[in-house]
Amino acid sequence: MSDDPTYTEKGKPFERDTNYIQDRITARPGTSADPYVGDLDVETWPVEPGRYRLAAAKACPWANRAIIVRELLGLQDVISMGLAGPTHDADSWTFDLDPGGVDPVLGYERLQQAYFARDPDYPRGITVPAMADVPTKAVVTNDFPQITHDLFFEWREHHRAGAPDLWPADVRDEMEEVMRRIFTEVNNGVYRCGFAGSQEAYQEAYDRLWTAMDWLEERLTDRRYLMGSAITEADVRLFTTLARFDAVYHGHFKCNRNKLTEMPALWGYARDLFQTPGFGETTDFEQIKAHYYVVHTDINPTGIVPAGPDPAVWLTSHDREKLG
Repeated sequence: MSDDPTYTEKGKPFERDTNYIQDRITARPGTSADPYVGDLDVETWPVEPGRYRLAAAKACPWANRAIIVRELLGLQDVISMGLAGPTHDADSWTFDLDPGGVDPVLGYERLQQAYFARDPDYPRGITVPAMADVPTKAVVTNDFPQITHDLFFEWREHHRAGAPDLWPADVRDEMEEVMRRIFTEVNNGVYRCGFAGSQEAYQEAYDRLWTAMDWLEERLTDRRYLMGSAITEADVRLFTTLARFDAVYHGHFKCNRNKLTEMPALWGYARDLFQTPGFGETTDFEQIKAHYYVVHTDINPTGIVPAGPDPAVWLTSHDREKLG
């Protein structure tokens, strides 16, 4: 593969590859603990403390979700975590943050090695987050929405006391709809803007993104979190995009109608989450900027990483507690 991957295709809109390794780690073989799901038609692996390692990267919004959920649920001593550095080549994320550039548990320099341990001819992208089986050092799954879902439902016996209910039954149907719109229009919407291969594709993506951002601004004007007074999985999924918005998506991805800091409800909401244990300490703005501005050489060929914005603004008062 090329050392300088391209992320845009001239004349075409961005289409995300959503084909992942669909294996699941479950409390009971072949069955989900989520009552909405029931029996599964994919291979399942047993919940076993200490057996699995979460391979992630603080730079990546999809991986950042799993890092946050692991923190919120108190699974740090149950599922170990290896962190890749913020930049990678076309082949793989690398463990260059570790001494000697080697993950101390898996013994790998590249996450690609864990994928090849499962399938020597693995044909798709090497993505984070991924759950790896420590005994075999092979990837179990990289299906990022299911990873956080299963951390909640399948590992409940190992959650910390007082862990939040990230999937409350009384708002489940509406939450699924909210998360679906957040994924298609916001989480993936910023990428459709940034990786658009034509002016027309960009304009369509831009319009869809800001329609959704205005919807979120209105929704969060009179409620503290997306589903009401408590943090849910929906908030985790939105937060990782908002945390990257002004630092990356506004300029680098041309999502520049306005900044997040210029949307009172969304900006207050984002700071509220950032200042909640599990969110801010897992957000690394320097790694985030390094990832996007260095890796996307076709969008930012100079590789220059912007100095701002000042992350101190994330610690300013948000006054969201009054919403209950």
